[in-house]
Amino acid sequence: MSDTTTSSPPSRRSGLNLHVLGPVLALLALIALGAALNGNFLSYGNVTNVLARSAFIGIIAVGMTFVITAGGIDLSVGSMAAFVAGVMIMAMNAMIPALGVGVPLIIAGMGVALLAGLAAGLVNGFLIAKLGIEAFIVTLGSMGIYRSLVTWLADGGTLSLDFAARSFYRPVYYDGLLGIAWPILVFALVAILGELAMRHTPFGRHCAALGANEQVARYSAVKVDRTRMATYVLLGMLVGVATIMYVPRLGSASGSTGVLWELEAIAAVIIGGTVLKGGFGRVWGTVVGVLILSLIDNILNLASIVSPYLNGAIQGIIVILAVVLQREGKSAD
Repeated sequence: MSDTTTSSPPSRRSGLNLHVLGPVLALLALIALGAALNGNFLSYGNVTNVLARSAFIGIIAVGMTFVITAGGIDLSVGSMAAFVAGVMIMAMNAMIPALGVGVPLIIAGMGVALLAGLAAGLVNGFLIAKLGIEAFIVTLGSMGIYRSLVTWLADGGTLSLDFAARSFYRPVYYDGLLGIAWPILVFALVAILGELAMRHTPFGRHCAALGANEQVARYSAVKVDRTRMATYVLLGMLVGVATIMYVPRLGSASGSTGVLWELEAIAAVIIGGTVLKGGFGRVWGTVVGVLILSLIDNILNLASIVSPYLNGAIQGIIVILAVVLQREGKSAD
């Protein structure tokens, strides 16, 4: 397959690319603000807690970066995570009599989560790429389906992992390597691989080409349907990875699991500089976007400036502002 021309990042003025520096400057400003408002903000415990909690959304947001770069969107990732977590918990509970509580059970549970995420992403990708249904419609529908399914599986309550299995599984979230929690390490690995895939592989370039102009990409021998479906499958598998790191934290799943995760993932991608209409994506920017959203939430909790219940509203405002700035930057070009 040959490479194609992709859209360039907007807003390069006077030799200073504000589109690149903007998210980084915003992150530094938030760190300074948080340190000024609360003396414990930069403590090891708080920083570790913020990074570990960011890992779930961050892992999903890396996959969302590819979907949006290719001109798509996925509104179902939050409910998909709840569904995958529910299926994973039910499968692990069912396998305990055969496997017992130990490493084989944990590995089997991880495999179930990855397969469930892959299947969910494949369904979304097939409906969008092969049947030509709008991504917004498909993922809006699947969002409701997955949320209803996990609520039905839990009979309106909560699906809980067996207590002994949960105790054995807890180190996957609470332990780590060299003092760094496993979710942070996994998030870092996913982000590095995602950035390399976006910048240095045909898949990343084809995603950008597809998002910039589908017809041009098709004439340039890009396998459009396969690339589009692959982005949703990748996102589904990363939802499975995030679920693997999330389940040992609470050991349960319900209809309220993963609420607003789709908003946070999309917000992180847009804040990080990926163009909402597709054609340009930046995984490292998404990582910065995730950290910005997490720090806003952390500062709200520590400083009591604004009610933490308004966090979703603040994230929504940030998304709107980021899209407005992207449009203004494009007009200025």
